[in-house]
Amino acid sequence: MIKYFVLLIALAAGHPVLSQPASFRKDVSERRLWLVEMERMATPVLRSLAHDSLRITMPQVTSEQVDNREHRIAVQYVEVLGRVLCGIAPWLALEEGDAEERALRRRLREWTVHGLKNALDTNARDFMRFDIGGQQLVDASFIALGVVRCPWLWEQLDAGTRRRLIEAIKTTRRFRPVYSNWLLFSAMNEAFLAKFSDDWDVMRVDYALRQLELWYVGDGMYKDGPHFAYDYYNSFVIHPFLAAIMDVIGEKTKIYDDMFAKIRKRNERYAIILERLIHTDGSFPPSGRSVIYRAAAFHHLADMAWKKRLPEQLPPGQVRAALTAVLQKVLRAPGTYREGWLTIGLHGDQPGLGDFYNNQGSPYLTSVIFLPLGLPPGDAFWSDAAQPWTAQRVWSGQDAKKDYSMSLH
Repeated sequence: MIKYFVLLIALAAGHPVLSQPASFRKDVSERRLWLVEMERMATPVLRSLAHDSLRITMPQVTSEQVDNREHRIAVQYVEVLGRVLCGIAPWLALEEGDAEERALRRRLREWTVHGLKNALDTNARDFMRFDIGGQQLVDASFIALGVVRCPWLWEQLDAGTRRRLIEAIKTTRRFRPVYSNWLLFSAMNEAFLAKFSDDWDVMRVDYALRQLELWYVGDGMYKDGPHFAYDYYNSFVIHPFLAAIMDVIGEKTKIYDDMFAKIRKRNERYAIILERLIHTDGSFPPSGRSVIYRAAAFHHLADMAWKKRLPEQLPPGQVRAALTAVLQKVLRAPGTYREGWLTIGLHGDQPGLGDFYNNQGSPYLTSVIFLPLGLPPGDAFWSDAAQPWTAQRVWSGQDAKKDYSMSLH
């Protein structure tokens, strides 16, 4: 126990690479603000895992409505790894940035590579099993998505770690996905295998794509299973996962080309809808389940910005300004962190907003707001002048373009 206590002190002594601006100021670039928040969020997770001490340092927290506390604690380690990784992956793959940014990237790259090795090493304290329960089908898919978004990371893994990661992803095939957006988790795992091993199950991908096509309801939105729910799962999972699967599988076969063309148009329409949900102060409707994922409500909008697929109606400077407002609203509220770890809540510590499946790893899906950091500083997303987003324009009395629904069946 003494050596564990010493280790905790050593980990706590780490200092941020980027100085922390106390508040949003005009002389502090928006990119720097994003980087500061990313470093703050990712450091405790990746540093601990790289030092084989995540199980020591990570709090064991579950929702007040938890269904099975022991199980939710057991799966939180894979959960937090996947959620952090899929959000910062594009930035890890980047090379550009000033000296401070590059220094931060070197540190987080090193931690990520060492952390993945520990997570897959049966002799490590932080070894992670992928066969505990169905939730790990979900969490494995976020790891898969992260590696797909950062091929650089795959290239840095040694042969043994690569093999163990492939085996871990395949292990989750034993779990039958819930008849919902979970079909995309299975498909995402197979897309990862298609990209990095060529040993993938075509039917798991085909079934998910064709079933989601049947669940499309119009105006850029899908049902999350047999029934429509007004929540953010179109952005948390459905649109970003469809886009990632489409990008990988589209390189393997042309059979889905007509479907993918429709998906791209729906991606654009739903990005427009999401941008219009951002209020003038960066807040947004706290609708549906899983709102404790905070900024992940705009996963799809951030993904579209990173991939440079924003529709013409959404200039990059406008989307950056809107997402910056969201970032500040949900990540700088008092109570967002407790002892360096994200709390369960949307605007601070709000345990009553938790769902039965939430644990300490769950809120880290908010890291997906950082996807545009995968664009270099000179990209239009970062270099264009900020523009008022739709809500700002409308509620300040400025003229704005009318919104129209689109079928896109």
